[in-house]
Amino acid sequence: MPERLLTPEEAAKRLAISSKTIRNWLREGKLHGVKVGRLWRLREWELDVFLPQGPGVAARTPHEPDGAARARGVERAAASLDAQAFSDKQIHLLRSTYRVLAEKGLQQLSLQHVAEQAGVSKGILLYYFGSKETLILTTMRWVLGRVAERIRTAVFKAASTEEKVTAMLDAIFIDPRANRDFYLVLLDLLSTAARLDRFDELSTTFRTTVNGVYAHIIEQGIKQGTFHITDANEAAAVVRGIIDGLFLQWLQESDREALHARTRETCKRAVLAYLRSEHTGPF
Repeated sequence: MPERLLTPEEAAKRLAISSKTIRNWLREGKLHGVKVGRLWRLREWELDVFLPQGPGVAARTPHEPDGAARARGVERAAASLDAQAFSDKQIHLLRSTYRVLAEKGLQQLSLQHVAEQAGVSKGILLYYFGSKETLILTTMRWVLGRVAERIRTAVFKAASTEEKVTAMLDAIFIDPRANRDFYLVLLDLLSTAARLDRFDELSTTFRTTVNGVYAHIIEQGIKQGTFHITDANEAAAVVRGIIDGLFLQWLQESDREALHARTRETCKRAVLAYLRSEHTGPF
């Protein structure tokens, strides 16, 4: 089924505000959208994620988040990463592409490199994926979907909110080599997303999914009195900053394997200290 796109007018009606406000938020980056020609359009799941914390939304404040709406939005965003089913042959090609991306980088990757890694001809890659760009995008979407699912599964199994945070971080800090490969590929995605819309859409979907998982945990902690944050969405962005910042520092170390566990524990202490602290702003 084609993805449902809303006009600014339709989005404004759902939020009970003016379409001018919607367009302002789109231009300011407060609300994510896509350009179809010169016209703005919004994905339905983007709006669902935005609903609990959108500025100016009637009857909603950072203290009164709509957890059900947030959960629906996260599930839709996650589903857009996981939507496509792949054959064993395609998964082998995606794994091979991911290995080449991690070792050579997006700019240096060629179909010949991937074909050699997979033990197939370039024609097989084109048969299944049509072009080099589609192969790269599909590989990144597949990898990001697996990561998002691993985090969601770990969080679901934990009981208390603090245990959920710890489980989430254990699922993220999975293994030195896996983390090195993932962050190198993610950095490639982010740099390319700043230039190409198709990559930007994928980057936005992953960020929305992961931040939504973080915000959902934080929201539960606020309700239980465990965390003293007042804005779950803002706190999720800060938590993401702590995690990514520590990973960037870790990537620069020469002895990454030895420092991996220590970095994970540092991240747990930093995230929990932030969430438990008494304040109203991000810092």
